[in-house]
Amino acid sequence: MNLDYRNTNTLWASVAIETLARLGLTTAVVCPGSRSTPLTVALAQHPQIEAIPILDERSAAFFALGCAKRLHQPVVLVCTSGTAGANFYPAVIEARESRVPLMVLTADRPPELRDCASGQTIDQQKLFGSFVNWYTEVAIPEARVDQLAYLRQTLVQGWVRSHFPIPGPVHLNCPFRDPLPPLPEPAAQTLAGSLDEVRFFSAVSPPAIAVPQLAPDQIPWQTWQGSVDSPVQGVIIGGPANPIHPEAYCQAISCLSTYLGWPVLAEALSPLRNYAYLNPNLITTYDSLLRNPEQLPVPDCVIQLGPLPTSKSLRQWLATIQPPRWIVDPYPTNLDPLHGPVNQLLTTIESLAQAIPEPSLEQAGETSTQFPNAQNPGQPQETAPSPPSPPSPLPPSPLPPSPFPLLNQTHLTHLTQTLTTTAHPFEGKAAWLLSQYLPPETPIFIANSMPVRDVESFWQPTDRRYRPYFSRGANGIDGTLSTAMGVAHGNRSSVLLTGDLAFFHDTNGFLTLPHLRGHLTIVVINNQGGGIFEMLPIAQFEPPFETYFAMPQSVNIETLCKAYGVSYVRIQDWGQFMDCVKALPDSGVRLLEVGCDRKQDAQWRKTHLT
Repeated sequence: MNLDYRNTNTLWASVAIETLARLGLTTAVVCPGSRSTPLTVALAQHPQIEAIPILDERSAAFFALGCAKRLHQPVVLVCTSGTAGANFYPAVIEARESRVPLMVLTADRPPELRDCASGQTIDQQKLFGSFVNWYTEVAIPEARVDQLAYLRQTLVQGWVRSHFPIPGPVHLNCPFRDPLPPLPEPAAQTLAGSLDEVRFFSAVSPPAIAVPQLAPDQIPWQTWQGSVDSPVQGVIIGGPANPIHPEAYCQAISCLSTYLGWPVLAEALSPLRNYAYLNPNLITTYDSLLRNPEQLPVPDCVIQLGPLPTSKSLRQWLATIQPPRWIVDPYPTNLDPLHGPVNQLLTTIESLAQAIPEPSLEQAGETSTQFPNAQNPGQPQETAPSPPSPPSPLPPSPLPPSPFPLLNQTHLTHLTQTLTTTAHPFEGKAAWLLSQYLPPETPIFIANSMPVRDVESFWQPTDRRYRPYFSRGANGIDGTLSTAMGVAHGNRSSVLLTGDLAFFHDTNGFLTLPHLRGHLTIVVINNQGGGIFEMLPIAQFEPPFETYFAMPQSVNIETLCKAYGVSYVRIQDWGQFMDCVKALPDSGVRLLEVGCDRKQDAQWRKTHLT
């Protein structure tokens, strides 16, 4: 047992942290400060929790966000009183919008020291407003068994609320009176022999998390299938996803696609393109194909898995044709920014695939289309489910085959020929090469603005099982490096693909470097400013475009890397780039700077993608 009876505060904090450890906490991020001393001491001395110290609260919060994305479990974030917690705000917002569980513990002064010009004190009540799943202020610590039981159950409630009804952040404001360090105090020490710790914690364990299940009559199989005389032509849209078990996730989509005979428009921010061998119906060039939608038939209906992809052309196409859409997602949130004719199916794709009707003997002999071992989306499992065999398709359709596969293959071939012969440093080629040359199973964090769009346009279908990570909740560039460091922490080797402005916005993320377990290679596309703005109408207006929108920075990246002890490589040509990403180091941080011309790149896109 790990309770600390030295004084009331140490006992209180150790009960809180022991409770969290028994619930499943493995990682905490701790920022410096005096008022949070009891929590810091309890985390630092707990043998089952890795407590990572990070100076900058803003970077710390995004690092915790990255860790939580990787772990699929809450990470605890601790800070002192005053403005420290306010620096957590951007990461808390992203956690809320991207459904990432976090437990934010802000230390505070007791009520008698508030609103009286006491130092390092602000109003921390409901500091994060509606961006947290749950907020409470914890009571002032007391060395009483009934109050310790209250504390224990409050932490249990906070942990549960970080998962239900939708994963996200929770905020507990934690006031402490002096003494803050672990100085001896008789009141707490008297409990050492009287508190039955085994019994006290006996009911604390990770909560069970149920997968939403739909009744058979809630799934519109007949609507999707139609009949032999009147078959339904549809498409499946695989949006951004970070499933616990990506292979099982991709196999479930393959089962649905095979059963219905529909193509899958596969967003690069899902694992689909990296498990291409599981699904012969993947369409990866839809962003380009839908720039000329007249070559494609209007689908009778659409199944949308999770949020919509980034693609503007896809969204414009859906908004124009207005097909009936079924959104498959386990949480009751609105994932339709187009406000179209949408039905929600509150379940997972794994559960939906499991419910695929058994084929008749005439259709498929004895083949079963059941999807076994659908996984619990909120609780990691020790082993992934065994992927099922693809189901038998529906009877042959009198409709002509979908033109998507042929057009997709034609465009892939053209794209390969074009990019192979593109020798100048076009920034989109970095994403294209990464998709082919990174070591298998590499986690890659993809920054917002142009990198996420380049990945969508140029990431090739592969069997290399890469793990894409992203922050598409609020779609901001803030916290990019820190989040990628959190994703990389605990992995052997990881990659960040980012633009120069997103990188510069968060260079304090390098403060975490001494504590990083594993390796991160950072690919910085340096086009001297915000390349995404070159694609917008404002680029035609100079001034004020260059100064106020492109906003080029004069920071020397090589010098910056030297200041933090980061290995630096200036990429001279694509052959050197391929050599650098084919094999990744095991530790430390390495930065590859790829210099590009954003105006030349914008012209390349207009020539080749429209």
